[in-house]
Amino acid sequence: MQATGERLPALYLSHGAPPLADDELWTAELAAWSAGLPRPTAILMVSAHWEEAPLALGATTRVPLVYDFRGFPERYYAVRYDAPGAPELADRVRGTLRGAGTPVQDIPDRGLDHGAYVPLVEMYPEADIPVLQISLPTLDPERLLEIGRKLAPLRDEGVLIVGSGFFTHNLAALRHAGSGPPAWSVEFDAWGREALAAGDVDALLDFERKSPAGRLAHPRTEHFAPLFVTLGAAGGDLDRQRTAIDGFWMGLAKRSVQFG
Repeated sequence: MQATGERLPALYLSHGAPPLADDELWTAELAAWSAGLPRPTAILMVSAHWEEAPLALGATTRVPLVYDFRGFPERYYAVRYDAPGAPELADRVRGTLRGAGTPVQDIPDRGLDHGAYVPLVEMYPEADIPVLQISLPTLDPERLLEIGRKLAPLRDEGVLIVGSGFFTHNLAALRHAGSGPPAWSVEFDAWGREALAAGDVDALLDFERKSPAGRLAHPRTEHFAPLFVTLGAAGGDLDRQRTAIDGFWMGLAKRSVQFG
C-alpha cells in the first residue's frame, strides 16, 4: 500500500441493529455521509461485536457473514455483503502492530459481523471496497487509544478507519415506557457531545466517573470502546471534527462523528 496524497478521515459510528435497514432516515444519513467522503482504497473496521485477544485479523477472502443476533425475521439472515478481502491491508496492520509490540493473530474464517456489515450495506452498497475487520483485544480505553495511534498512518494510504459501536448502549432503553428516550441516554449523549467538541480525551477515557449516568449508558464498555480506537487514529484532527448523525433510535443515542 502506498500514500495516496489524500488523508482519509477516521470515523466513529453507531451501527444500529439489523432493522436499521428499515429506518429510512438513518439509512439516508449513512448514505449521505459516505457520499461526502473521499473514496477509500480499503476500510478497516473495529466492531463492538468482536472481542478477541490478542488482537485478531478477520478473513482476507470472501467468507460468510456472522449473523450474531437472534430472534429477528428471516430476511435479516439473508443479507449479503460480498466485499473483497483486504490481504494487503492485513499485511500492513500485522506489520505495523507487531513492529510496535502489539501481538496479532489471524482468524481467516471470521466474517464481518453486524457491527461491520449493517452500516456498510448502507454506506457502500456496491460492496466493491476491500474490508478488513479487526477485533477489540481489550476494553481498556488507554490501550485502545494507543492501538488507534499505531494505525493512524494508514489514513495516508487511503484507508478509512471506522470504530463501530453505539454512543449509548443499554438495552433497558428498549423497555422504557416514558415518552422520548430515557434521561440517562439523553444526559450521556449531551455530555459526550460536549467532551468531543472540546477535544477532552481525558474525560472520555474516564467516562465512567466523569460523565452523568456513564454506567447506565454503558453497562459494559464494548459499544463505547471503538471510539477510543477512532480517537487514537484521529491524531491531530480532533479539532477537525463534525457530527455526521445524531438523535436517538429506540432510546439509544446514534451519535456518529467524523475526524478529519
